[in-house]
Amino acid sequence: MNDKKIAIIGCGNIGMSLLKGFLKDGSVAGENITVTKRNIGELSHLSTSGVHLTTDNIKAVQDSELIIIAVKPYNFSEILSEIKDYLQPGRHLLVSITAGVTIAQISELLSKKVPVFRVMPNISASVGKSVSCISHSGAVNSDIESVRRLFDITGTTMIIDEELMQSATILGACGIAYVLRFIRAMIQGGIQIGFDARTASEIVNQTVKGAAELLIESKEHPEYEIDKVTTPKGCTIVGLNEMEHNGFSSSLIKGIVASYEKIEK
Repeated sequence: MNDKKIAIIGCGNIGMSLLKGFLKDGSVAGENITVTKRNIGELSHLSTSGVHLTTDNIKAVQDSELIIIAVKPYNFSEILSEIKDYLQPGRHLLVSITAGVTIAQISELLSKKVPVFRVMPNISASVGKSVSCISHSGAVNSDIESVRRLFDITGTTMIIDEELMQSATILGACGIAYVLRFIRAMIQGGIQIGFDARTASEIVNQTVKGAAELLIESKEHPEYEIDKVTTPKGCTIVGLNEMEHNGFSSSLIKGIVASYEKIEK
């Protein structure tokens, strides 16, 4: 991807996570990335990275080929209206990572045949561990491959039907917050049973990482692995049952559904 000119329009939290992921291990040269933000001073720490910093969205588009719009939903129409006349079919690919804005809405605002992608990554893109769900319209195989290869740099990718993009937002993007809250609770429990905060964090973080890697590699259902550590009358099953009696799984499922219902509105 070192020869692809990339623009990130609106380099907030998720835009910055993507940027860090792109730059990680030199996967994308800083000189090939332009990022924009209204308050460009907040990006001053990038001044030695080679990344081009600007408040000019139009200039960023003109200097790039793959355009990533990473603004809030309420700013999306304004930004797209600003840059749409400078998007050129055959040269530009447009990628939206803005939640809730459909490809049909984007295409209607564009009124020209620029390939449009919706991608939903998460903030772990910064460490190359995101999962990015991708939908597209009007894209040929080479366009799809370009977008997929770019987001592969930040973790794993999968092509999904656009009708599932809201669900992907909840499970993959919001989901990282659910996992982090679970980790925080485990750390708090670890402190209560005797560990200092740093040690508890180290144990919990590695345990969660190990559990995820175990499932990824084994391709087994979580319950299969749980059965290996729940011995009869053991401490693990007692703890799990106490959590379930207090609504552990139920509350998590209810939270996911509540988030989905919110985004659907």
